[in-house]
Amino acid sequence: MSDPYPARPAEREDKRSFLQKLAEFIHPGPDSAADLIETLAEAEDNRIINTESRLMLEGVIRMADMTAGDVMVPAPRMDLLNIEDPLDQLLHQVIDTAHSRFPVFEGERENVIGILLAKDLLKLQRAPELNIRALLRPAVFVPESKGLNDLLRQFRDNRNHLAIVIDEYGRTAGLITIEDVLEQIVGEIEDEFDIDDDAGDIFGLPDRSFRVSGDTALARVNEAFGVDLRQALDNDDHDFDTLGGLIAHEMGHVPHRGEAHELAGLRFVVLHTRAGVVRWFKVSPVTPGPSE
Repeated sequence: MSDPYPARPAEREDKRSFLQKLAEFIHPGPDSAADLIETLAEAEDNRIINTESRLMLEGVIRMADMTAGDVMVPAPRMDLLNIEDPLDQLLHQVIDTAHSRFPVFEGERENVIGILLAKDLLKLQRAPELNIRALLRPAVFVPESKGLNDLLRQFRDNRNHLAIVIDEYGRTAGLITIEDVLEQIVGEIEDEFDIDDDAGDIFGLPDRSFRVSGDTALARVNEAFGVDLRQALDNDDHDFDTLGGLIAHEMGHVPHRGEAHELAGLRFVVLHTRAGVVRWFKVSPVTPGPSE
């Protein structure tokens, strides 16, 4: 007959020394996120973790207090497709902006009717009878107050990579991607615009325009395009070494993705920014208007 009162399993042995117990009593664990971040810094100083691990852990801690509204791309900077535009125009916009997913609107920009994957446009080449509406994926809408932790879980569970952020009045406030969320943990994620520094700085594109690094020396830009950017300036008092520095000065602010500036007969469109500087421009000749 089994014992109705079996012996309790042996308690796990506490292997901490007396000095460790005394130290923990005098210096208890962190009581706030700020204290925890300080503890991580001490762990790095003591070589318990490396710098990369500390930064990632800090990102996880800080992300707990962040919302979709904190990291979204604001509505004015969103690249959207108009369902009424002809296919050729849509293809040019997809190539110019180099995104993989696009919100699609009908009528007003506020009226987002779905998400189009750039790769789905290839289906129209094989089956022209298809309607673009048939290619749209359902759009996901989240409030600005949506916590990033909850949003990351939602992205993972629903296999979505993009969501439209709406404000308290139901209007479009911006958009957010799974990359935007993950970058709060791991930092900037390398993408198709990130190449080795020694791989080059000016690349030809299929539409006969060029992709030019913001770090490209002005002398190289002048030589490649047969222009003199300094001479085209209204005021050449400032000394610039790179294309990104010159264009930012001419525009009077740090350019955002999608913004454009014309100088010396060239049109510079911002393709990609990072840490407050332009990483890549799309450069093409200025097309003369009908009157010209």
